[in-house]
Formats: sequence, structure tokens, C-alpha cells
Amino acid sequence: MSLRVCAGCGKGDAKMQCPTCTKLGLPLTFFCEQTCFKKSWKTHKSVHDKAPECHIDSMDKQKMALFQFTGPLRPGKLSPKRTVPSHILRPDYADHPQGVSQVEEIDRMGRLGRDPAVANEEMIAGMREVCKLAREVLDIAIAHVRPGISTDEIDRIVHQATIERNCYPSPLNYNTFPKSVCTSINEVICHGIPDSRIMEEGDIVNIDVTCFYNGFHGDLNETCYVGKVDEASKKLVHGAYECLQKAIAEVKPGTLYRSVGGVIEKHAKSMGLSVVRTYCGHGIHRLFHTSPTVPHYGKSKATGVMKPGHIFTIEPMINAGVWNDVLWPDNWTAATQDGKRSAQFEETMMVTENGVELLTGRPDGRLPGFMRQEAGELPCLDPHFALKSAPATKKEEAKTEEKGATEKAKEETKN
Repeated sequence: MSLRVCAGCGKGDAKMQCPTCTKLGLPLTFFCEQTCFKKSWKTHKSVHDKAPECHIDSMDKQKMALFQFTGPLRPGKLSPKRTVPSHILRPDYADHPQGVSQVEEIDRMGRLGRDPAVANEEMIAGMREVCKLAREVLDIAIAHVRPGISTDEIDRIVHQATIERNCYPSPLNYNTFPKSVCTSINEVICHGIPDSRIMEEGDIVNIDVTCFYNGFHGDLNETCYVGKVDEASKKLVHGAYECLQKAIAEVKPGTLYRSVGGVIEKHAKSMGLSVVRTYCGHGIHRLFHTSPTVPHYGKSKATGVMKPGHIFTIEPMINAGVWNDVLWPDNWTAATQDGKRSAQFEETMMVTENGVELLTGRPDGRLPGFMRQEAGELPCLDPHFALKSAPATKKEEAKTEEKGATEKAKEETKN
């Protein structure tokens, strides 16, 4: 075991860790005590300006300059990829250089003409457990949404909440996705990458959480408000939520998977909204994505009939304008073709003998986040994750911690 040397005086067995280096993803720096930390501060703080950024090769300056963004949103800077403690069980793609899931590739090759897996007792118990944990993580994230906070900070909160539950954040490194959660603002339909962009009053944001625990994935998302939003945005969010509820009501043994999309599209059109066709609901259990495929639009060619024990997501993406989407140069972020806003809700569910069980359902019949916002109940922070203020950036939050550590050192010196 290597000895941790104090960055101030050089003594061994230093146990105090610089909180700012940890926040910014820099190499860990240790000090023997607060007094040493305070004396070294003037020289040590310069390393905080050298924080690396997570880089996506396809988002180079030339492609960014040539790309025609459809709305006002622009990508911000990415912080370094977050780490997961080694004791937490990982999916097979977590450490793959291209983020490829070998078990999903094998499943995909043999999936044609095969019915979705029917969950046994072990799978049902595992899915109930992970979906409950994923719901907790999403609720914590939604409680922090407000003007002035970055989506990168939402990613930090989700990451922390996930690993504290001994879960792995499923999006992290899945096909090289660089973050632990998807955050999709305004005209972004899905797969938005958390970055330094500050959420503003009037925005809407979808937070898509998936956790991996004891070999199973649990997936869900919600769209919520950032401060006060206009009536058109409220109509869109309500419409997306209603589309999901109407789809869930159709889930029972004997229902054709392709019929779900007809119900969703009918309701969306009645509200003057459209349904994205590029992305679908999917089977989920030990695999992040598997059969069945659940399109959200009518008259699809999806095959299959719902049977007890089938586990899958329904996650309609509803647009205020046209249904068409465009892909940003990061090869992840899907935005509306006309730049108008999009909203989405998702649940993981299981077909039962009599209907459906929402595995990611809210406890005690609690309302979704946007309705709690309308009722004035949110933001209301979980005390375990409460922030004293909403820092504008990760660096700003780190400076707050530095200030606190310095003040504490001064007090100890006086005593």
C-alpha cells in the first residue's frame, strides 16, 4: 500500500484530501492537517485551473461551425468522466474501450423471430429492487432542478446518489456515452449530454436515469420545469405525461405491442402535438436494451403480443412541432427538426396476469415532479443531498468548499 504524502510539508500518512481536486477530476492531493492545507493554499490552488475536459472527437470546431442547430440550445463544456468504486458490480460494457455490450450483441443476433424473455421469480425480484432504487435517484435529481444550476451538476447528483446505493449508472460508457445520466433541455428530444450549460428560468428538462444493481437495469425518466414556464410548455409536458398514462392503461396479456403506439399518437394529435418515430420503448432486465420493441406511433410494423412476465419500457417523446429529429455532431443528442420543444416520460413495467405492474412507479401515489412543481412542493431538497446554494458551475461549487475549508483552518489556528 502506497503512503499518502502531504502536498504541503512532505510528511507521510496524510489523510486530509483536497475537496476541489476531487470535484474537478484532478489527481488526488492529500494534506496532513488543516493548518498545512491553509499554508499551501496559495500555491496549490493554481492546479485547479488545469482541470481536464472530457472530449468527444466528433464535436470538433469545424463540425460545430458547419452544423446547423435547429434551436437556440448549444453544447457546453464537459467535465471529466466520473469514476465508480471498484466494489460496485458493473455491466459488461463499463470498461470496454468502445462501450460495447457483448451480451447485447449476442442477444441482438439471435433475437429475430424470438419472443421476449418471460421473467422468473429471480428476475422479478431483481427488477423490483433496481427499479425502486432508480426511482429514488430520479426523485432526488428532480428535487434539485432550478434556474442557475448546470446539467453537469445534475449529473454529479445522480452519480453520487447512484453509487451510494451500490448501483452502477447504466448510461456511463454505454457505447461510450460520457456521463451518468441523460439531460435533455427544450428542443432536445433525448440523450442530451450533461455539461456546463446553466439551466435558465423557463426551460424544461428531461432527466433520464438508469441504474444497474445485482445484474439488472431499471430505467425511467421525467420532464420537469425550470422555474416558471410558459403555457405552451405546460401543455406539452402535460400532453407527454398523459400519452404515457394512456399507453400504460393498454398493457395487459394479449395486447399487441404495435397497438400501444396508436393510442399514444391519437392522444398527441388531439392536443396538436406529434410523436417521435426514431426512438422506441424496449425490453430491459439483465440487458439494458433487448426485445420487445415498443414504437410510440400508430400503424407500426412491430411484432409480438404481451404475455405475463414480459418487462419493458414505454417512453413516448412528444414534440410541440414536427415529429422529425436531427442528430448533433456528438452522435448522441437528438433535437427537434424545427427547433420546437419536446417532452418525455418513461416507466419500466411488467405484464401481470391481470394487467400491469409499474416497477418504477412512484411510492405512495406521489405526483410526478412537474405536478409537484405546479403545486409549489418542489424544489424541496432531500436533506442528504441538499445544497446550501445552487452553484452556477462545478468550479463555483468547488470554490465554495475551498472557502469553507480555509475558514475552518483559520478557526482551528486561533484555537
